[in-house]
Amino acid sequence: MRVLLLGANGYLGRYVADRLLADPAVQLTALGRGDDADVRFDLATGSPGALTRFLNAVHPGVVINCAGATRGGARDLTRHNTVAVATVCESLRRSGCGARLVQLGCSSEYGPSQPGSSTAEDAVPRPGGPYGVSKLAATELVLGSGLDAIVLRVFSPVGPGTPAGSPLGRLADALRRAMQNGDNELKLSGLGVQRDFVDVRDVARAVHAASLSAAQGAVNIGTGRAVRLREAAATLARVAGYGGSLHELDDPHLGSPPAYPYPDGCGSWQQADVRTARDRLGWRPRIGLEESLADIWMEAACRI
Repeated sequence: MRVLLLGANGYLGRYVADRLLADPAVQLTALGRGDDADVRFDLATGSPGALTRFLNAVHPGVVINCAGATRGGARDLTRHNTVAVATVCESLRRSGCGARLVQLGCSSEYGPSQPGSSTAEDAVPRPGGPYGVSKLAATELVLGSGLDAIVLRVFSPVGPGTPAGSPLGRLADALRRAMQNGDNELKLSGLGVQRDFVDVRDVARAVHAASLSAAQGAVNIGTGRAVRLREAAATLARVAGYGGSLHELDDPHLGSPPAYPYPDGCGSWQQADVRTARDRLGWRPRIGLEESLADIWMEAACRI
């Protein structure tokens, strides 16, 4: 099976590439903006015609799109997350390759949810910021394209390589600095937020499964369990061997917050209903949060 992977150098894309390369039945071609891509192409600025010609030359059976942006203003997010996906869909429609499209969406498309609830794929999306809006628009383009396509709505990915700007990435960096400086107290804020953290290697397994399945539509990829960031911080401190105390600063976002103060636009609570992934992809998460946090810390500790 020939697979074209878009965004192979990103956080999720690197693990998806590793997973695909471990499958001897897969012939992988990576397309991206970096010099280390097999083919250099910018989805945000490249024309559908140019991508169509490449698809016709390579003739992949599956196209996996891990490309996109998580930061920036509304214009940049729209360009990288929505316009780029429109280019992919139009190119696949024009091409004669008949490839299946696996698009990586995200939980930010849903927006805030009621504490204690699990968000299923049929929930009405109400994204709470420009990132979620740009990703939801991409999902709508994919699902309305008429292509053989599936969108994996990934909840909060964690594990080795977690970006420094993510909540757990910031926690690991703050803990590293505290241990490096000999601080016996670590002051943190926003620890009341609860998220469904799923290991990035489990996400890669889900992408692999989706590329082999016939399932279409949107499918949640999470663990089905929301974890308070305070609990994750305590676990991270324990696996790091930090002997100091964690001091939680007052956070005005807690209580009954509006959606926008949270960077991902998801409010104080998010938890996935993952039954569709189990039933249609045969996928379940395997890696627990403690293992993910231990691997995050191993990378952070190398910088001490």
